[in-house]
Amino acid sequence: MQIKVSVIIPNYNGKEYLENCMDSLMRQDVRSFEVIVIDDASSDDSLLRVKEKYPENGAFPRTRYLVHEENVGFCRTVNDGIALAEAPYVILLNNDTVAEPSFVKELYYAIRRKEKLSGRKKIFSVQAKMISMQEKEIMDDAGDYYCALGWAYAAGKGKPASHYEKERKIFAACGGAAIYKKEILQMLGGFDENHFAYLEDIDIGYRAKLHGYENLFTPKAIVYHAGSAASGSRYNPFKAKFSARNGIYLIYKNMPDWQIIVNLPLFVIGYSLKVLFYILKGMGDTYIKGMAEGFRLCGSAEGKQHRLDFKQIGLMRCLKMEGELLKNTFRRLGG
Repeated sequence: MQIKVSVIIPNYNGKEYLENCMDSLMRQDVRSFEVIVIDDASSDDSLLRVKEKYPENGAFPRTRYLVHEENVGFCRTVNDGIALAEAPYVILLNNDTVAEPSFVKELYYAIRRKEKLSGRKKIFSVQAKMISMQEKEIMDDAGDYYCALGWAYAAGKGKPASHYEKERKIFAACGGAAIYKKEILQMLGGFDENHFAYLEDIDIGYRAKLHGYENLFTPKAIVYHAGSAASGSRYNPFKAKFSARNGIYLIYKNMPDWQIIVNLPLFVIGYSLKVLFYILKGMGDTYIKGMAEGFRLCGSAEGKQHRLDFKQIGLMRCLKMEGELLKNTFRRLGG
């Protein structure tokens, strides 16, 4: 049987969740996929328990494991999984999810259907419908967006799941439950490991759009998501630091100088509000230090190496992107 999809699960201390995630994949109504679990130096026994239940094998769905000796972050972890993947399409799936039986099939059908319709094969990713595991009538994520305030946000979060029943274009797919075309991932250079974690899925979706590709949301592929399983809570010092750091870096690498200048007043407003928010959460210093790290990363040789070649991208695509960022700003402020 030909492997059409490789499902990649990054795992870090997922003892509470990983087994349920794997169980749901074993109940899928198709078998033409493989499962690759990449453990990022977990300190619990989450991987041991799953390997005992689902040992490496050549059956379908075939299961494989890779263990990191040290914690290298989400981006390196999924890149290692992508390198191992044998299928032309890869699904990234968080370890704190439970997939409906048609999840793999519906994601695969959605991306293949779009390829056939577009003719030029300009589709990069398709995100699943992510529903709260705690409240199964409430959305967790219906597609990720980025705006000219320097904010990333998830569409639908906290809203009724019944309101999100139509396929549509999105800015970027949430890397917690999405299918990607492997050859485009490789052309883009994979997930930028400078991010370590946070905003890496916005970044790669942004880069794909600047290269002329589209990202979609499909309501037919459904997963239930616990949320913040690795970091421990929705707002925590780890997230505050890396979201601030990576937010600055994301702007630098994906916008030409003129666009940064045009958006600077909005960035000042957006980041001032973020600083105030994290001060009220008791993590203001952490967020500001993260921003400082972001500026240092932009000025480093490693950061400069990953900045896009805007001559290759072209002015018209950057202008079109600016229009989309402004539109997303009004969408965000409008709730």
